[in-house]
Amino acid sequence: MSTAPDFDDLIALRRDLHRHPEPAWREFYTTARLVDELETRELDALHVGPEVLGDERLGVPDDAELDEWFERAREAGAREDVLDRLRGGYTGALAIAERGEGPTVGLRVDIDALPIRESTDDDHAPAAGGFRSETEGYMHACGHDAHAAIGLGVLDAVLDSDFSGTLKVFFQPSEEIVGGGKPMADSGHLDDLDYLLAVHVGLNHPTGEIVAGIDGFLAVHQFRVRFTGAAAHAGDRPEEGRNAMLAMATAIQNLHAISRHSGGATRVNVGLAEAGTATNIVPESAVIEGEVRGETTDLMDYMVERANSVFRSAADMHDCEVETFVDGEAPSATSDAALIDVLSDLGSGVEGVESILPTDDLGGSEDATYLMQRVQERGGKAGYVVIGTDHPGGHHTPTFDVDEESIRIGVDLLSRAVERIAAERP
Repeated sequence: MSTAPDFDDLIALRRDLHRHPEPAWREFYTTARLVDELETRELDALHVGPEVLGDERLGVPDDAELDEWFERAREAGAREDVLDRLRGGYTGALAIAERGEGPTVGLRVDIDALPIRESTDDDHAPAAGGFRSETEGYMHACGHDAHAAIGLGVLDAVLDSDFSGTLKVFFQPSEEIVGGGKPMADSGHLDDLDYLLAVHVGLNHPTGEIVAGIDGFLAVHQFRVRFTGAAAHAGDRPEEGRNAMLAMATAIQNLHAISRHSGGATRVNVGLAEAGTATNIVPESAVIEGEVRGETTDLMDYMVERANSVFRSAADMHDCEVETFVDGEAPSATSDAALIDVLSDLGSGVEGVESILPTDDLGGSEDATYLMQRVQERGGKAGYVVIGTDHPGGHHTPTFDVDEESIRIGVDLLSRAVERIAAERP
């Protein structure tokens, strides 16, 4: 039975996932829908949920929120037997196809969505085409729905080829909060990989352009910090209070005063701050969420050390206690030159590819770096590939969408790459 990719089916899958966006660790419907598809393929193994994740997960929501998304997936038609395997937010899947002697090649695609309300404008293709998000306040604003479709299409194409070796396709949860890469890397399923490819659409590259290997990953550390003081009447007894909001404000200001580093680029941002209950109450509690980044993992570590010092000193200054939590983290990484050469050479033979860039800098962060690092530390090679796509809005905006032609280009390029890598072992 042929398993050649049916692009109409892949686009239908992408649109179904687009209608049901789910954020990190809540990809219940998404995982169940992928399992529906994968079970129709001739696989040697299909691992689901906790079977593809190590013990340590970052940024997992509380039980009440997980239960809410679990029920939403059930109501959307996700299978009960699959949902039962995903309880507790253990989402994601791994498909394994063994086809004779040869190396083990991995492909990593991510599957989570973002907390953004999708555009309802008439010129927004998902709205006009009837596949806009059905979960208000959430959408696929980064193309992970297309990534999932590409992963399935590459699996089909390779199964329909003369590929000899083992192919593993990792459908990774929780990329947007850089929380899923590390537990998937720690699962043990990457330890026999000889090669790994990761993929992303767009990233400001148009349809018809590909980047054979991304570098310039910024290592990132996402934090959540809680300051705790003591409440008091702001008019009658302000001196009896310990103002957590002031500790928070001091920390925010001083974070941005951390010295830059001569070793390379660093970043800091506080994206969320919450404190206070009324104008006449000294705030007892305050929370900030933010991140630091570095051009290298060492530079990120430098920023983390300085940030933690800021948190402690701000708490001491205002006589408050402080707790810090890590919500997500990812190291820097580099694509291997041998894989860049393979992708660059193959690109000219793919219909629709008009421009090939050997390398480009990401300028951001990605937890595929954990998987890349795991493979490279064990002597394998890894690369991060960009499939350009025309998108009317920038990534992480309400009008983001993908040109679905990029799904076909991605499947064609990556399946050819898997076949050549297995045959030539670069």
